[in-house]
Amino acid sequence: MANIKSAKKRAKQEIKRRQKNLNRKTSVKSAVKKVEAALEAGESKEKTMELFKDAEAQLARAKVKGVLHANTSARRIGKLAKKVAAKHKS
Repeated sequence: MANIKSAKKRAKQEIKRRQKNLNRKTSVKSAVKKVEAALEAGESKEKTMELFKDAEAQLARAKVKGVLHANTSARRIGKLAKKVAAKHKS
């Protein structure tokens, strides 16, 4: 454990930050899984697109907050968009 006051504060901040980042990552994973589950279940196009928009927003937010690398976020969005497009061709 840190002895210096500023080091103690920094340790507390890191714990808070780590928890927030973990929550953000979990919500991103959940959103992506919801889209994939909707695709497998054969949900309507509107429902799937709504879930996809949410997942896309979550991924973009994680990128902005520094939880995910920009390329990782873009790759995951692109992969998911391909799956949605392939399933719901018009």
